[in-house]
Amino acid sequence: MPLNRLKLTVAAVAVSAAIGGAYALGQQPANGPNNLPPPAVATPLLAPAAVPAGYPDMRSIVAGNGPAVVNISVTGNRKTALSGPQIDPDDPFFQFFRQFRGMIPQQETPTRGLGSGFIVSPDGTVLTNAHVVADAEEVIVKLNDKREYKAKIVGLDKASDVAVLKIDGKNLPTVRIGDSKNAQVGDWVLAIGSPFGFESSASAGIISAKSRSLPDGSYVPFLQTDVAVNPGNSGGPLFNMNGEVIGINSQIYSRSGGYQGLSFAIPIEVAMNVERQIVTHGKVERGRLGVTIQEINQALADSFGLSKPSGALVSSVEKGGPAARAGLEAGDVILGIDGQPVQAAGELPAVVAGKRPGESVRLQVWRGKSTRDIDIKVGAFGEEKQAAADDDATPAKGRLGVAVRPLTPEEKRAAELPGGLLVEQAGGPAARAGIQRGDVILSVNGQPVSSVEQLRGLLDKSGKKAAILIERDNARLFVPVDLG
Repeated sequence: MPLNRLKLTVAAVAVSAAIGGAYALGQQPANGPNNLPPPAVATPLLAPAAVPAGYPDMRSIVAGNGPAVVNISVTGNRKTALSGPQIDPDDPFFQFFRQFRGMIPQQETPTRGLGSGFIVSPDGTVLTNAHVVADAEEVIVKLNDKREYKAKIVGLDKASDVAVLKIDGKNLPTVRIGDSKNAQVGDWVLAIGSPFGFESSASAGIISAKSRSLPDGSYVPFLQTDVAVNPGNSGGPLFNMNGEVIGINSQIYSRSGGYQGLSFAIPIEVAMNVERQIVTHGKVERGRLGVTIQEINQALADSFGLSKPSGALVSSVEKGGPAARAGLEAGDVILGIDGQPVQAAGELPAVVAGKRPGESVRLQVWRGKSTRDIDIKVGAFGEEKQAAADDDATPAKGRLGVAVRPLTPEEKRAAELPGGLLVEQAGGPAARAGIQRGDVILSVNGQPVSSVEQLRGLLDKSGKKAAILIERDNARLFVPVDLG
């Protein structure tokens, strides 16, 4: 329900409790004889109970870090159409406004937002989410001791959803920065923030997964938790049981708009790297390879001769990019970078983004059922693309289940392809794998194809599984096909 209604409801309960004496919510009056309330009995003050053995001491984490967690309120303006009768886009007056007035009449509508943050330096550096303060005209930071400061936005980075604020303070309380790399799935974690504006609220849970890639294409390897996070928690800290910040609460997955058991935090290493660059250089620089990558599943691992489904499969290489200049090819599987293993495709973009443009890295690559090292000079940042497949096709015959034809010279020039086979019908194994009409088959198990005879010959050598590289909507994707 809306925030103001929540406050009214809580206030009503408080007043009811104050004037009701011994009335209990949801119960009948508990009065004594003659319907008079029993006399009040003084309750002696007791020392706080000790934390039960075997449970994490979250009390001290909240007590020690609560003063450094802040509430952030933002105000701004948004242009909206003036209220009044709606104008049909086909009406001549609509066209008049567009042509001679530039736009339909609009008015400035005040907007407000709430979020959380935390202080990382005694002189007032505050971290929060970029989406909390984006387009804000005024940002107010409120400490839990009720002090308020007008904050300056030092910089924000939408790619990582991290923003750096500065308030004019001295000797302010700060959090301790930890390391999310040491965190493990199943570890207890605790969040402090202002869900729905309720300041200094604590919630706890466990780490559900690490290095999660989300559909927004972000390079951030998110920490997934089951900590209750709601609107207003954004930008608040996620603590480990040593009282160290290991993440910034950023997103939730929800059908209702509220918490449903899936919350995601930005690893603190990513956030602190952004903070250092913004404070030092005023901008964020990241490395890039110039490749499109996808996840390796068991079928693809079998097709490429890998012992297990791990690494990042290169489905396309940008022409003239850093990877192309170094000799990386579609069909290569990146198993590691500078000796650091790459277990999942989602791990690679974050590692590469952490490199400085111009820096050289060494990739451990699987090609032709053997490993090799490839040295690459990292380029300037451009988000590594994550490929995805649809599933829609029509029946056809053949072992793969496709009817194909070579690309015409005009089609090759338009698509900038040296060869390939256009899928005119798809069914059977191909359709079940997601190949569809309009796809262009570029290779089978890493071998380029430009004729039906080549395709048939490569499929005959493939055994029961094949990795088919297709191009669809200017994106490339390896599709594992079970040929039976």
